[in-house]
Amino acid sequence: MDKIEILGLEINRVNIFNLLFNKVMFIGYILLGFALFGIYEIIDIRYFSEAANAHASGLDPTNPELKEAMRLAVFGTVGEVNREIPWTLFIVNYMYMIYTGSGIIFLVALAEIMKLHIVEKVAAAFMVAGISMVFAGLFTIATDLNVLNMLSMFTSPNVNAGMWLMLPLYSVYIPFVLFEIYLILTNKRELARRLALVILIMSIGVDLVEYYIQAKLFSMNTARHLWTEFPGLMFYFIISAFVSSLGVMGIVTFLVHRNKVQYKELMSIIRKAMVFFISILALYEVFAYLAVDKDWTLIILFGEFKTMYFGGYILLTLALPFLLLIREGKPYLTVISSLLAIIGGYIGRYIFVYGGNANPMTDRFGTGYEKYDFYSVASSFHYETPHLGEIFIVIGSVGVILVVYSLFDILFSVGKLREHN
Repeated sequence: MDKIEILGLEINRVNIFNLLFNKVMFIGYILLGFALFGIYEIIDIRYFSEAANAHASGLDPTNPELKEAMRLAVFGTVGEVNREIPWTLFIVNYMYMIYTGSGIIFLVALAEIMKLHIVEKVAAAFMVAGISMVFAGLFTIATDLNVLNMLSMFTSPNVNAGMWLMLPLYSVYIPFVLFEIYLILTNKRELARRLALVILIMSIGVDLVEYYIQAKLFSMNTARHLWTEFPGLMFYFIISAFVSSLGVMGIVTFLVHRNKVQYKELMSIIRKAMVFFISILALYEVFAYLAVDKDWTLIILFGEFKTMYFGGYILLTLALPFLLLIREGKPYLTVISSLLAIIGGYIGRYIFVYGGNANPMTDRFGTGYEKYDFYSVASSFHYETPHLGEIFIVIGSVGVILVVYSLFDILFSVGKLREHN
């Protein structure tokens, strides 16, 4: 294939049709089509619901039901913070994508520093997969915030808001990762290894800042006070993200490298790493539920989510992958375990976020949403199934991953093995 070289980077010479219209891109477009329909649904419900009209207002302007209908017409009901449902599927997907993507980048940077040559050879594909997931997470949160909220960030800036903390974080982190990918593609290994240490620190920084942002918001509610009372919770996000990250790396290895002689060696490394982090996560789960407040433990272990917790998260993330991977076996067992870890990890995020909606928040005029007393008993359990629009947007975020990865692969052949110096 003909190539163009710019700043030492070889770019494949491809026509626009092959770049934008291939099998992977078509799948991505279909998934993005779901996202566009989901965005349309969300906007329609948020801003164009026919919930109140002038005739009803004239007949009985003080009717409480009319006031509620007008509020719904203005603010909508999907993806918005409210007393009953302060967290949505948008937040689940955002947290999962960001933590898993930065986890992949962290693990690859660690392998670079440790000089694991087999991982160095395929580092480009893994790094691109990681940054693609970060972009997918940002896509999700952008649709959650919507255009009006993002516009108000700049017209009425509040530098203490979570988004203003995210902007400098990702405006620095993403360029550093892209530059690391550039160094890998141009085979500047020594410089890439030095930058890997910076990437390693920044990946942990992403987790810390995201934890701080979400802790500020989660602390509004009884079920969320463990953010401040149990600092070890941060390690749950990091360790569980490593399990999901290795799952993604296992699937990428299968899809991209299964016909290469290094395939079995790669899968063996991923298998060993997954066994290690699954074991650490299992130990953490036991310790965490013995250490945190009993109200939180009862909500998750014996509340509305108990079936999903044991049948989804524990079974798919911990039990089955551990049993499949504990002994050396065929690579296909690692592929199955990787898929289970990805699904189980997502279920774990879902339970955590929606479990946080269990107790309603106060809404005192002039102060906004506030937390109840730490040890008050919830009068009811608040849970609503995610709206179809949210589900479609989450599906579309997978399309973002496919499109970003495909563009990188077609232009730069990130899937090929690269020799190290």
